[in-house]
This record gives sequence, structure tokens and C-alpha cells, in this order.
Amino acid sequence: MFIGKSLTNIRILNDLSRGQLAEKVGVTEQAIWQYENGYMSPKLEVVNKLKLTFKVKASYFYRVDLLDKVDFENIQLQHIAYRSETINSLSKTQSELMHIRFLDEFLKKVESKISYPSNILLQLRKETLEYLGQNPNVDRETQIQFIASLARRTIGLPESSNQNILFLLEKAGAFIFEKEIGETIDAYSLWTEDDRPYIILGTIKKSAARRNFDLAHELGHLLLHYKVEFNMQDRKTYRTLEDEAHSFASEFLLPEEFKKDCAGIVKVSNPDSYIDIKQKWEVSLQAIAMKAYKLGLMEYQQYRYFFMSINKKGYKTQEPLDDQISISRPMKIKSILQLLFDRGIYSVSNLMEELKVDQEFLTILTGIEKEFFDNYRQNEQKVFTTSELVFKQ
Repeated sequence: MFIGKSLTNIRILNDLSRGQLAEKVGVTEQAIWQYENGYMSPKLEVVNKLKLTFKVKASYFYRVDLLDKVDFENIQLQHIAYRSETINSLSKTQSELMHIRFLDEFLKKVESKISYPSNILLQLRKETLEYLGQNPNVDRETQIQFIASLARRTIGLPESSNQNILFLLEKAGAFIFEKEIGETIDAYSLWTEDDRPYIILGTIKKSAARRNFDLAHELGHLLLHYKVEFNMQDRKTYRTLEDEAHSFASEFLLPEEFKKDCAGIVKVSNPDSYIDIKQKWEVSLQAIAMKAYKLGLMEYQQYRYFFMSINKKGYKTQEPLDDQISISRPMKIKSILQLLFDRGIYSVSNLMEELKVDQEFLTILTGIEKEFFDNYRQNEQKVFTTSELVFKQ
């Protein structure tokens, strides 16, 4: 029997309306509605078009999917921390919510044989809430500075570098994924109700410096804005939340030693004067200027001239070192799958068969490159050789 709910879930996962899907598979929008609500089953030719569209097997639609027994309250739409440009995009938000739900259930499936170390970010969140509760009258900027410093020490960032920030966040308990999430979203984050912290990074137009800022910004949301209902905020309040996350990222990425680094700068309004500092901290020239201005290390006219120079030099598009500082990619889930595959606990083919999906679906869901799964599938194929032959006696 065709299961309409499986179609609904994967349609939303792919951010398609019923009308858009109908156009792709050559039926009416009403027909899609009927398939999803159990009033009609699609013909085989339509099922074949559906499987090609969603990178799954035809049998995917005749069995319950990963979300069949999900507690949908575990991942709630209102707790997704988005950029303000997309706060009112209901379709996009529903799609990303569905992606997290699929990811969460996928992780629970493959994690059944694994025990994680203690979640450092969960402890850090607890300490943050305790500090805020004990210091309600401290001004917000001072609160953010304290929490950023605490976070930096807790996850183990060195005093004078931001190297390995993504690795350290994953080690501390974050589950970080890459995904094509559009040009208007840099990244987003949320806590699940069972205390799993997710950070989803966009893949468009990224440099190492921008990626570091995205990571720090989302960590700010995870610590400062736990249980905030983002989709219930007006634009002004939402802008305040974003500004706080920006402030946290600046404090987190450019700690006290940054001020000493700026002490010897002569031409403070020249972006090229800060290239060595960018190389040290792996933070954009623009973020460096904002922090320097905030610290009073450059005057308003110098700050204004700095950004005029940024535009004139074309640094808005690409800054110096952007093509030289390597971009870190999430490795936690890849390492887990690698362990499971190497130990023979799972294989790529096992996963594809259990989930009734194509290999490309796994790449889209996890953000892990196609070659990773290709290599393991090739190793699964047994080749008969003459070395396996023996002579009769």
C-alpha cells in the first residue's frame, strides 16, 4: 500500500510545494494531495518519477519512513535560530525543520552501537544559565563578554588562535552539518528537547573566516538564547537577538590578546594593515575592523574610510587570504560512519536497503561527499580471483 505520509515528509524535506512536485512528475496538484492523504495511489510511472526526484527506491513509498515513530515535540520549529532575512519564510523553515528531524532519526539509528563522551556544550549551557540567573543586573554586553570568555576556555580554544574551532565544537558535543540552504541563510542552530545541539552551515560563498564567524554566531545563539521562540519575535526583537549573537561571536573569536595585536598598527584605516591579524585569528578583515572600532582603536572617520577601502579594493567579494586559509569541514558524523563501516557493523548498502534510499540521498542528508560513500561501496564488491581456487588431490 502506498503510504502518503512518507511522500509528504520527503516532499517537505526537499522544500517542494504540492504544485511544484506535481509539475515535476506530470500530474495535478490535486493528485498529489490525494496521494498524500490516502485517497488514491499513484501509477507505477508516477512512482518512478517520484523516486528519481527524491533519490530513493520505489519501495520507499510503500513502507513507513524514518519519522514513523518520531516524537515531533523533540525538535520544535520555534527554537530554530535563523538570520532575520528568513524569519518569515514558512516554507523554508518547515523544510529545514524536516531536515533536522530526518538527521536526528538517522543519527539515532547509527548511534545505537556508540557511546559519546559527556556533552561539554550542555554543561556550558547550564553554567551560562546559572551565571545569567545570578547576575541579572549586569549589563548585557558584560554578560556576553563573560559567557564568550567562558565558552572559549571550556571548549579548549588556545589563547592566541582560533585553529580547529569546528573540530573543538564537535568534540564538545555539537552536531555540525553542511547543507545547501540558500543564499539568504548563512547558518542556523537549535537545541533538541533531548539536549542535542545542532549547527547547520550553508555551503554557498564560504571562506574559513566567514565559516568561523558563523560557528561562533550559532554558538552564541545556543548559549544565550536557549528556549527563545524565534518565530514569535517581531523584527526589532529578532534584530536584538542577532546583534547579541554577533557580539558574542566577536568576543569569542577576538579575545583580549587581539587588542595587543592592534597596538602596532600605524594606518588603522587601511584594511591591508590587518592581514597578519586575519591570518592569526582566521577572522575577516571586516569583523576585525568592527571589533577595533568597538574597542576605540579607530575613530568613526577612520572606520568609515576602512569600509570605503574594503569596497574599493573588492574585498566585499573576496578578502586577502580567503583562498589560502583552508576551510574546515564537519568530521564527526563522517568519523562515526567510517568506524561503523570499518568494523562491519553497517555498510553503505545496508543503510541504503534499510532506509530504501539511493546513495545520493545519504550525501544530501548528511552533507558528506559522494566519494566517501563510493569508496566504501566499491570495497563491498567481492571480486573472485584465481587465488581462491585449489587443486583436487
